Amino acid sequence: MSEKVLKCLYDIKYAIEEIENFLSIQPKQFGAYKKNLLLKRAIERNLEIVGEAMSRILKEDSEIAISNAKRIIGLRNQIIHGYDSVSDENIWAILINHMPILKREIESLINPINS
Repeated sequence: MSEKVLKCLYDIKYAIEEIENFLSIQPKQFGAYKKNLLLKRAIERNLEIVGEAMSRILKEDSEIAISNAKRIIGLRNQIIHGYDSVSDENIWAILINHMPILKREIESLINPINS
C-alpha cells in the first residue's frame, strides 16, 4: 500500500474518531442531533473529509476493499454541492448504520495483522 493511501486511511480514521467524540458529548439521539446545528455542521465537515480522502484513495488504488466507497464520495459531493438537500435523517442513518462498518474496514486496512 502506498504512503498516499495510508495517509488517507488515517485521515478517514481520525475523522471517524472525531465524529464519535462529538456524539459522545450528548445522548446519542436523533432529536438531539437534529436540534444541534453546531454538531450537524461539525459532523458534515468530517464526512466531507472522509469522502475526499476516499476519492484520493480510489484514484491511487481503485481495487481497495472498502464497501460503499463510491457512495461515500457521493455523500461528500452532496454535502458540498447540494448542501440545501442534505437530509438529517440520511446523515443520522449513515452515522448509525454505516460508520461502524467503515471504521472496521479502515482499521483492518491500516493494521491487517490485528484484524
